[in-house]
Amino acid sequence: MPTHIKNNIYAIIGNSAAGLAAIESIRRVDQSSRIVNISNQPQRPYSRCLLSYYLAGQYDKDILWIRPEDYYKKYDTEVLLNTAVTGADIKNKTLEISGKKKISFDKLLIATGASAKFLNIKGADKKGVFVLRTLEDADGILRMLPNVKNACILGGGLIGLRAAYALKRRGVAVHVIVKSEHIFSQMLDAEAADIMRQHLEVNGIEISTGLEAAEISGKDSVDGVILDDGNRLDCQLIIIGKGVAANLGIVKGQVKADMGILADERLETDRKDIYAAGDAAQAYDVLEEKNNVNQIWPAAIRQGKIAGLNMAGEEIKYEGSYGTNSLDFFDLAVMSFGVVKPKGGGFEELIALDAKRRLYRKIVVKGERIVGGVLINDVERHGILLHLALQKIDISDIKDILADEYFDFGKVIPLIKRQTNLFIRPEYKDTCVTYSPLY
Repeated sequence: MPTHIKNNIYAIIGNSAAGLAAIESIRRVDQSSRIVNISNQPQRPYSRCLLSYYLAGQYDKDILWIRPEDYYKKYDTEVLLNTAVTGADIKNKTLEISGKKKISFDKLLIATGASAKFLNIKGADKKGVFVLRTLEDADGILRMLPNVKNACILGGGLIGLRAAYALKRRGVAVHVIVKSEHIFSQMLDAEAADIMRQHLEVNGIEISTGLEAAEISGKDSVDGVILDDGNRLDCQLIIIGKGVAANLGIVKGQVKADMGILADERLETDRKDIYAAGDAAQAYDVLEEKNNVNQIWPAAIRQGKIAGLNMAGEEIKYEGSYGTNSLDFFDLAVMSFGVVKPKGGGFEELIALDAKRRLYRKIVVKGERIVGGVLINDVERHGILLHLALQKIDISDIKDILADEYFDFGKVIPLIKRQTNLFIRPEYKDTCVTYSPLY
């Protein structure tokens, strides 16, 4: 055992991407200390990223599992599945779990993830109202589908529209209700959103914007939704897709938190030996240049890896993450990264739009550097734009061609070579490394 390691008890709350990466990193350094992994999920680890594809019938359940059944034995880890952490005493380093049993720890990783936001409206407790966040949610929806003709999706963001797409593939008539004036309001501007809306509607998904649900009707089970304009839509299934919020409850008031648990460059919180990673963490964002919550799978893996190494006594700096989304609806691809809806001064937006061909390019620049972008139906340049952003390349010499349809890569590569010695800076070389063949 390395000299800087003592026999520790590592407690890790959460067994998704961040928690698993932490276990594997700890065992790279410390093969003898005790690791306890606590999860409120009853199953072995699975990919949440694939749930909408599973719901759509594109993947079987077997493809969801991201670790083999002997995983915990292989990594000599004590696992407590279907177990809730009901309390935490950070000062005295103890956790209270289901049944009021207490677990002591020396180092703690909070990888509690996030939960789907629910709607506090009349009728939300009826049978047939779901979110889509867990395998139980997806299985519950699938069990109902034989008796579902019409479904309503409440929310026009990524979660809601992925659910809508999945149900449409299953042959269900789908109506999406969006409070905002356009879909993907956190990701797209009005012009880009209109391209997406037209494409979804052509493929049979009905969308109503500027409206929200006021009440869910039905006796015990859903039979419709009443909108705030007084109209009623018949449906037998409702999926709430209003986004997710970090799970902070067990440590609320004990560690500093904002939208997530604030973590430093080692992924340590303001309390010594207490770390945070994954969807519950608010860590450095390399494009926003501030602490941010980036609830994406690659960021969770990277954060868990760095947190685990530092918990085991290493001194590894977390280089930061960035927000990114990639989706494909009925063969229309969309990719985004970084700052997509800039607020405040100093930003410039380079936009090219061809609504007839459903082409859209937006590149967000600040101080002659790319900090974000959105591409619809023309995603081939995504990689090079992201690279320019992460490398912090001064793009003033090529700004006029960045949004052009005929993008001249020949002018970009020499620029990169002049401004950096490595094509990929070392701190980003495994930012998107994952531990699963699929995600």
